Amino acid sequence: MDHLLIRGGRRLSGTVPISGAKNAALPDLCAALLTADPVLLTNVPHLDDVATMLRLLREMGVAIDHQPDADQGRVQLHAATISRPAAPYERVKTMRASILALGPLLARCGQARVSLPGGCAIGSRPVDQHIKGLKAMGADIVVEHGDIIAKLPAGRSRLQGARITTDMVTVTGTENLLMAATLAQGATVLENAAQEPEVVDLAELLIAMGARIEGHGTSRITVQGVDQLHGAAHRVVPDRIEAGTFLCAVAATGGETLLTGARADHMDAVIDKLRDAGAHITAQADGVHIRVDGRLQAQSLRTHEYPGFPTDMQAQFMALNCVAEGTAKVTETIFENRFMHVNELLRLGARIEIDGNVAVVQGVPKLSGAHVMATDLRASASLVIAALVADGQTHVDRIYHLDRGYDHMERKLRGLGADIERVRP
Repeated sequence: MDHLLIRGGRRLSGTVPISGAKNAALPDLCAALLTADPVLLTNVPHLDDVATMLRLLREMGVAIDHQPDADQGRVQLHAATISRPAAPYERVKTMRASILALGPLLARCGQARVSLPGGCAIGSRPVDQHIKGLKAMGADIVVEHGDIIAKLPAGRSRLQGARITTDMVTVTGTENLLMAATLAQGATVLENAAQEPEVVDLAELLIAMGARIEGHGTSRITVQGVDQLHGAAHRVVPDRIEAGTFLCAVAATGGETLLTGARADHMDAVIDKLRDAGAHITAQADGVHIRVDGRLQAQSLRTHEYPGFPTDMQAQFMALNCVAEGTAKVTETIFENRFMHVNELLRLGARIEIDGNVAVVQGVPKLSGAHVMATDLRASASLVIAALVADGQTHVDRIYHLDRGYDHMERKLRGLGADIERVRP
């Protein structure tokens, strides 16, 4: 199994390109199921999760032309016919985003069978809100033997518009119901909708395909269903979590870096915390620039749904706090198991105490290299950041988590001067 070998102590300087967002590309790929016409996506990141989704769509009968090295990833999808409206367990067990096929398949084919999804072991992420919303739109749904089995009632050819208020803010739930609503009969109103840039990106693709959507980017989205959608071309939004990860890496190591393609307006909460810590960050026409001189000040944070501080950046900022000056409290409000990286950071010499959903981090002047093991996608990134500032060598095992969500991370870090290599068995 591959692992990363990192020799810490180098400042990061230079220019790094930010890839398309994983959490936007995956629903965008599923949106192609809604039309019989070709859909062209560009800026699709080169990730294991994307490869898994493409395999899944091919098995459904979608014709796919994938050119990963063209325009940071060019994918044309043509779902002229869907021969198998199903997402089986062997494909979805490692990727929660597979649930995003449920809404489009049900809307387009009138039926779907999707295995309950897997992914990172960071806590409970139930799909009951997806099911609740689709039932409100008239679907008959049962869960049997680990599969969600959905179909339209006899004599009905389309989902029906409805007013749906989810019990919690759910990104994939909002995306699933949004896609289903585009082909429903009548109007659908999604209350308590997720406001993330990735939801907005999906809505903009659907609008380009002929959908009638208003309010995306707010907590209330209104969709007027249409008879059919058509093909479109769309560029995937830049990955704000990848950009935030590189900002934290530069902040921890020191240096000066331009993140080309990054969108500062999608990272207000993270940038504000970094500025409070002492980093100099400016938004530019071609990206985001960061300069860090000396040791930063530790910053407390509390995760929250967008536009709050993202849970997907909690681990990376904790790694920065480990070597910052002072003490900070990190409160995790989204997922109950998202402190699993703490024990690995302790192996590197960090000083962290956990009390329920709060981690108290006392900064230390230096970390020291050790063998560590990634437990999930963002934990992997936090360990890489910590290793970049640690004395000596650090081996990061189980980096298949990292490959799910970061496009050639070690290559990009080497371009900034890091001493990092992938070691294959």
